[in-house]
Amino acid sequence: MLLLNKRFTGILLTVAFLLLLPLVAMQFTNEVKWTLSDFVVAGVLLFGTGFMVELVLRNVHRIGLRIALCVTLLTALALIWTELAVGIFGTPFAGN
Repeated sequence: MLLLNKRFTGILLTVAFLLLLPLVAMQFTNEVKWTLSDFVVAGVLLFGTGFMVELVLRNVHRIGLRIALCVTLLTALALIWTELAVGIFGTPFAGN
């Protein structure tokens, strides 16, 4: 039943497309050097965020709360992604 949902299918396709971008870039430049673990972490982050947004959209009916929760989820994704990419906050989470 869950796989028949158009939004869920859209999430899967979007995550796959976003993960293809660094994979293709690695073929043309040495500037992008992702390992298997980078792809796994990125996939978990992207899919997890997409899935949580899907849950919010399904279960929260008040528009204001829906927007606030989705913005919070996307902000958390951006902060975690930034920390993992460049260690902007200097936490051990990024390997500093």
